[in-house]
Amino acid sequence: MKNIFLSHRSWLALAIVALPAVICCATASAQKTLQTVVLDAGHGGKDPGALGAKSSEKDIVLSVTLKLGKLINDSLPDVKVVYTRDTDVFIPLDKRAQIANDCSADLFVSIHANWIKNPKIKGVETFVLGLHRSKENLEVAQKENSVIVLEDDYSSKYEGFDPSSAESYIIFELMQNIYLDQSISMASLLQNSLCNASPRNDRGVKQAGFLVLRKTAMPSILAELGFLSNAEEERYLMSDDGQNEMAYSMFHAFRTYKNQFDATNNISVETADAATDSVANIEKGIVFKVQFASYKTQLPQSDPVFSLLPDVSVIEENGAYKYMSGRFATYSEAAKHMKETKKKVPDCFIVAFDNGTKISVREARKRTND
Repeated sequence: MKNIFLSHRSWLALAIVALPAVICCATASAQKTLQTVVLDAGHGGKDPGALGAKSSEKDIVLSVTLKLGKLINDSLPDVKVVYTRDTDVFIPLDKRAQIANDCSADLFVSIHANWIKNPKIKGVETFVLGLHRSKENLEVAQKENSVIVLEDDYSSKYEGFDPSSAESYIIFELMQNIYLDQSISMASLLQNSLCNASPRNDRGVKQAGFLVLRKTAMPSILAELGFLSNAEEERYLMSDDGQNEMAYSMFHAFRTYKNQFDATNNISVETADAATDSVANIEKGIVFKVQFASYKTQLPQSDPVFSLLPDVSVIEENGAYKYMSGRFATYSEAAKHMKETKKKVPDCFIVAFDNGTKISVREARKRTND
């Protein structure tokens, strides 16, 4: 037990030491447009990643990554694409984050494929850095983090982190990701785009402790494109049509995220005021809404978020701008709207107001006898 405590303490010290560098990068990279994206094809070289009946993860994700990079280069020439690897080579996890930080990237996208014992399970899931909220999320992170045992002197390099030990993941509860909102925004766009392009199972946007994401000084996500343990999905992931479809879906999500990024960073005070005036009207009595997004900066009215869902409004709360859809007199009406909203934004939820003042949903339902 003593050794575990020392390991956690050294990890916390590492996080604290690294924090000023993260803040400096965030300040230095302030700009008007998204300029650089790092695409990270998982595994490679001596690390094949997940193995299907006829395929390996490292080959599939490299192919999709290169296709995505080409789409970005061809369609968005103002964006610089940097690969952590563009051939079949082994790159340590900490080196992948270093590549992104060294080029002052605005976004880091790590691309993977999954495997599980149950061959019936299939679908797409996208992760952001955080503490796992379920045993299943922990298992995904443990599988992806296990690659560090292939690195020289990994125990010293990662300060005693044991990818197979659940206790080691306590560090992710202590770390604060200042890019969490932006990461979730990109993850949601990517998840929706991948699932809408073809009939793929939507396994949602989740949080887990991935080492490859923990030191990146920019919004970062990890996408699991599907399960090589499922025969049908393996065929799709191996096929040219499937890989082209996934690459284009990811490009579509990236382009939308870039447009949002650019619009947010070019927003003027006058535009912000106009947006607030148009959507922050005070409703009388009890009103239920569905919250679907939260950003640290306010979006201009021209942003795609206002056309994503009907009747969008925004409030400023605790230093964040929170975006909601609809306005309903009863909880049951809001619940129906939330069900439809989840098809586009899985992590949405109901909020309530009384004469423009936010109150608990429980209290609102009590007052409306709903």
